[in-house]
This record gives sequence, structure tokens and C-alpha cells, in this order.
Amino acid sequence: MHIVDRRLNPNNKSLENRQRFLRRAKALVRGAVKKSSEGRDIKDVLDGGEVSIPLEGLREPRFHREGGTRDLVLPGNKKFVEGDILPRPPSGGGRSSEPGEGDSEDEFRFELSRDEFVDLFLDDLELPDLAKRKLAETETEGLRRAGYTNSGSPANIAITKTMRLATARRVALGRPRTATIDKLEAALAECDEELRAELEQQITALKSKARRIPFIDPIDIRYRRFETTPKPIAQAVMFCLMDVSGSMSEHMKDLAKRFYMLLYVFLKRRYRYVEIVFIRHTDRAEEVDEQTFFHDPASGGTLVSSALQAMHEIVRARYSPADWNIYAAQASDGDNSYADSELTGRLLTDLILPATQFFAYLEVGDSSSGPGESSASSLWRLYERLRTQGASLSMRKVRDRSEIFPVFHDLFSRQQNRKEAVP
Repeated sequence: MHIVDRRLNPNNKSLENRQRFLRRAKALVRGAVKKSSEGRDIKDVLDGGEVSIPLEGLREPRFHREGGTRDLVLPGNKKFVEGDILPRPPSGGGRSSEPGEGDSEDEFRFELSRDEFVDLFLDDLELPDLAKRKLAETETEGLRRAGYTNSGSPANIAITKTMRLATARRVALGRPRTATIDKLEAALAECDEELRAELEQQITALKSKARRIPFIDPIDIRYRRFETTPKPIAQAVMFCLMDVSGSMSEHMKDLAKRFYMLLYVFLKRRYRYVEIVFIRHTDRAEEVDEQTFFHDPASGGTLVSSALQAMHEIVRARYSPADWNIYAAQASDGDNSYADSELTGRLLTDLILPATQFFAYLEVGDSSSGPGESSASSLWRLYERLRTQGASLSMRKVRDRSEIFPVFHDLFSRQQNRKEAVP
């Protein structure tokens, strides 16, 4: 008997067929997902939705015969008879492309679930250069205690467990205690002839029962059991730095928050062994949890050096560069105190960049200003100067929601993980 479990199938559809289709048309579906995500906000992207792919990409290769005379059976034919020449179909394969001439069949539409949509969008993304100390997803086999077993090496005998089981077995079976037998033998030496025979009989029975119930039986012996368990041989930590000072408008904060929300989803879905540290700053920096980072308001001046100093202290206290792959992404409107620029540059070049494998800077701006309508910000000029001096920095600018996904995709793509481009 063959039983097929369909309980996990969405909406009574065949999950196996759906997954087979997604694998076959993966390139087309991924392109459709990327195009669809450009006009959505993060909440809509994470909800999945309908995408369209061209029908031309769904055709499968097949062998067919070219030219010659062929005999065909056309069910329902009422127009042609044997010997007639079939006319050539109109251009477009008979599909209507003019409005008002019926439904077009040039596109195939279908629904993607939330998980399918996000997986396809993040499919070709990767934290760059994680292979510094081998991939974080690469695992090695380690040993951990996993209870007890009845067989094993003598070196792994669990003495305490064995003695407890032996004691419980002896008590359950009523094995005579040695002290009880010794007491009877002492009474036998002092008793009269009338009780001697009875005591000898009791002593013989107790000794016989003690021989039948050994002090330690093979069934009592337990060995410590160990089982292999996967463990990471490399670890990664991602620092999320965000400016929440008074110079950041609500639109800018919204762009920064959306970028980090997408980054958070990406890291949590792609890497099982990545820790995330959230640091927000005004004129002072603080490490916060996810809820505070995204939702609690804050205002004040702007000192970028405070965030870099806080990150350095956290790295020194908890994340040694010898054991951790360290990545950082910073979002800001570009404003910074002029007096703070020198300290910011020194912290970045002397302490942060030598310890990190990747540092990304995302500058958010007002949607009303175009790329050429305003001069470069003080922080952008500082980072650009550091980059020309050889600092490993990735820099991007975002002014509208629709730019978040392409910038995020470009910033963390596998093929261009070290490409430096200024919009």
C-alpha cells in the first residue's frame, strides 16, 4: 500500500508539482519577483503575492520532425478534408495582442506564498567573504552527552549510574544483606541445640538466595553515551548602526528602518549562526533590542563617532575578530558634526575596518531632492575620501522606498560583493 500525505499541500494543490514547476522556471520567477518587489514596501513583499512570467519561457525542449508529409488526426474537424492545404496561422501563434480581441495568453500568472517570495528574492544574496574562516553554514561533527547505553567501551562506564541500578535491582528482588547473615551466624554460635537446626536452615537459604542475586549483574552496567552533533566552525555577527538624531526626518527614518528590516529578514533566513547587534545613535550611542531599534523614538544631535566607539567596545568585549566574522551596515542622512569628522575617520580606519570583513554605508535622503540637486553630505565626503585611500567601504544612496530593494540586492549580491559604485 502506498500512502501520500497531502496535509501540507496549500489549498488542496499538489505541493510536489508546485515545487517542480518553481525549480524548472526558477530564473523567470526570480526575475518576476525582483521586478514586482521594486514597487512594494516591505510588508507587501513579505506577504508574497501574484507574479507573471512569459509563456515562452515555459516551453520544454522536444524532438520534432521538420518538413515532409505527415498524417494527422484532428478531432472535431468540420472544415478540412484530405488533400487540403492548411493555411499558415497569423503572426503571434494565434494569440491575441490587440485590446478588445479577447484575453491574451502571453503571460502566466500564479500566486507565491510568503516563504516562496522571500526565498526567491534572497536566493542570490550572500554575506560577502564569509569564507575567511570557512563558511558559517559549514558544520563539523562534535560530541555531546546523550544519556546512557547498555554497551560501550570500559572507559565510558558510568559507575554511579551502574551502582544505582544494581542497588534498585537487589532491593526489588529482596537480596539478603551481608549484615543480616552475619547477625544470624553470631546467634548460631551462642544458641542451644534446639534452635541450631532452624538457624542453620535460615542461613543456608539466605546464602543461596544471595548467590542467585549477584551484587552487580551485567544488566546493571551502563555506559555514557555520546552522539555526534553539528556545530559551526565559524561565526558571524552583523552590527546594524542607525542614526536616529533630530536631523533625520520621518521619511529618512522610514527608509533606514525598512532597509534594516529587510536585512534582518535576510540574515535570519540565510544564516543559522549569525548574531545581530542593534546600535542606534544621536549624540550618544546605545545598544538596544530589535523592538527599541525599530520603533522607539529618539532625538538629539549627531555624533557618528559615538556609534563606532560603541561598536568597538562591544567587539572587544564579546566578539573577538580571531573567532568571529564581523560585518557592519550603517544608515544615516549624512549629517555629522564637523568637529567629529576626524575622530570618526580615525575610529573607522584604525579600529573598525581592520576588525570587520565588510562595512556598508547607506545614506538616506528626501524623495523631493534628486541625485544632483544637493551637494554630497559631510559623512559621504569623509567616507569617499577614506575609500580613495584604500578603505574597504561600500556606499549607496536611497531617496525613495522603491530604491531600497535594488540597493539591498546590489549591496549584498554574490557576484558583486566587492563592487564599489556611487549612484
